[in-house]
Amino acid sequence: MTAHEEIPEDLSQGKAPRTHLSPAGLRARGWTPGMMRQLLGEPDLLRTHPHFDSAPPTRLYSIERVEGVERSEEFRAVAAVAARRSAAARAAALRRRREVLVRIAAEPIEVPRLAPDRLAALAVEHRNRRDEERASCRPGHVVQPVTVDGVEPGALARWKVDYLRHRLTRYDEIRDELYGRTGRAAAEELLRHRVYAAISEAYPHLARECERQLRARGCGPPPG
Repeated sequence: MTAHEEIPEDLSQGKAPRTHLSPAGLRARGWTPGMMRQLLGEPDLLRTHPHFDSAPPTRLYSIERVEGVERSEEFRAVAAVAARRSAAARAAALRRRREVLVRIAAEPIEVPRLAPDRLAALAVEHRNRRDEERASCRPGHVVQPVTVDGVEPGALARWKVDYLRHRLTRYDEIRDELYGRTGRAAAEELLRHRVYAAISEAYPHLARECERQLRARGCGPPPG
């Protein structure tokens, strides 16, 4: 029968008792949730959270009982099966990650070449439209429309790159397609590198701004 106790003072200060292990402690020893259910069953103690009464109680397992199970043949057999499953899952995840990176590497990235004045006008228009959208969802945001003639060169370069990335490439569409995919973070970083590289090739005068935006995002070399 499982005991239920209030959490003692030493647990409230972050000092776990030496006589029992929590699920986190078991995981650090190589146990999986399935192994806990199969080999340990019900916990030996249930301890309530020191600050939140509504939080689920912490399950604690006797170290003596845990160590006894770990010495058994059954534990070794179950642990070996769990290790094989874990290795297979990691291999499958790595394979899916590679597949999505190959897909992004092969995705055509086309950046239309526009006349300088046309690109500047569209970039400023895009910036003003986004500013209006912010006002509709952010109470207190004041719309501040700008014109091509009234903007400093650095800001204009930033807006040009933003416009090209979001409006004239499939960047946003491809990102949406990556939702929920294994390797999404690496795929998005590779996509950013490829899009910025395509913009730099089409508009060499924007290459420095593309590099700045990549650095600002903390992007290292393209993932492979």
